[in-house]
Amino acid sequence: MNIHQIPLGPLQTNCYVLSNDKGEAVIFDPGGNAEQLQNFLTEQQYTPVAILLTHAHFDHIGAVDFIREKWDIPVYLHENEKGWLSDPAQNGSMYFMGDEEVKMKEASHLVVKEEPITVGPFTFTVFFTPGHSPGSISYYFEKENIVFSGDALFSGSIGRTDLPGGNHEQLLQSIHSKLLELPEETVVASGHGPTTTIGNEMDSNPFLSGF
Repeated sequence: MNIHQIPLGPLQTNCYVLSNDKGEAVIFDPGGNAEQLQNFLTEQQYTPVAILLTHAHFDHIGAVDFIREKWDIPVYLHENEKGWLSDPAQNGSMYFMGDEEVKMKEASHLVVKEEPITVGPFTFTVFFTPGHSPGSISYYFEKENIVFSGDALFSGSIGRTDLPGGNHEQLLQSIHSKLLELPEETVVASGHGPTTTIGNEMDSNPFLSGF
């Protein structure tokens, strides 16, 4: 397996590309710079099989339509954010992007349960981790001991909760009851900044002490 971290879009959101030895790939949160991402996938000779979204804020979705149409692949999103991809008010681009509002087509697959999902040759455990947004989810890939947490948990920090649908207490509950229950050596692939591990955040993240 190969895991690539590629900062994209206006906020340099981490897009992750997970591929196997056959070149099949899953793309997490393609936030922008669609042609750059396309060129990377082509150069690596990867064939995307799906786009998995941790949530639908504008900085995580900017290249969704370009990539999905280029390879004719499905897009997965939690049902609590149904409608956000096409609504600049809900995805936040109306307030942060000025005239460059982000409007994407709706997701082809809505995640409704915390259960394993299989896309192509990849199987992930889905954790519902709201708080940063009402439909935030994390994808745990046990085979490589990594969780793609979106903007729930960062190295030394947690996601902001002052946006519509955010809830600080709910986010802390999500982190403690779902993410911190994973093995301490689990790699946390966050939506922004460097990767970390569950153990590191348990030991040193100032936002998680005293909860």
